[in-house]
Formats: sequence, C-alpha cells, structure tokens
Amino acid sequence: MKPYKNKINRIRSFALSLIFIGVVIMYIGIFFRSNEIVMLIFMFLGVLAIIASTVVYAWIGTLSTRAVRIKCPNCGKHTKMLGRVDMCGHCREPLTLDPELEGKEFDVAYNKSKMSHEESSK
Repeated sequence: MKPYKNKINRIRSFALSLIFIGVVIMYIGIFFRSNEIVMLIFMFLGVLAIIASTVVYAWIGTLSTRAVRIKCPNCGKHTKMLGRVDMCGHCREPLTLDPELEGKEFDVAYNKSKMSHEESSK
C-alpha cells in the first residue's frame, strides 16, 4: 500500500500531472501532421486536459482557503488539514482535531460520513 499523503498536496499533484498529460497528448498529435483531423483531435484533447488542470487548481485553491490551519506537534510547522484526519504536509504525521480519534490507528475511512456514524454509535 502506498504511503498516505496530505490531501491538498495529492490534489495539487494530480492537477500538475494533468498539465503534463495534456502536453504529451498534444505532442502525440504532432506525429499526425499528415492527417489534420486526427492532429486537431489530439490538440483539442490536450487543451481539455490543461483546462481540467486549471479547474482542479482553482477548486483546490478555494478548498485550501477554508481548510483548518494547525501546527504539527511533531515538526512544529504549520499545515492545512481537510476532514477529520489528515497527514502533516511536511513530516507526514497523522493529525486529527476530533478528540474521539486521538490515540487511534490512522485510517482514511474516518473522513467518510458513513464511518463516522458507525463509530459514534459504538
């Protein structure tokens, strides 16, 4: 299993990969210069990937402004936290603001509302 990363950093990495994917798709279109329709399709798909990246960056930017800013108890740096549990963006320390979850094993499922209802009923 991959190590868990901070949610904001994961979404930003996804948006950055969309930019590179869009450029690669447009570059593939150059190989079809003889068939202009196919080349235009690849160019259009590449531009769509870059536009999608812009939308994702705008979305995570607005989400980041509403995120809770906390000081990591391990490294002492400030990081932004989304949801009930998250990782420090600098040292990957598990973080929570929920007193019920302190001391428990880190699990991403705590962020799902269904899981929180099951945990609170126990």
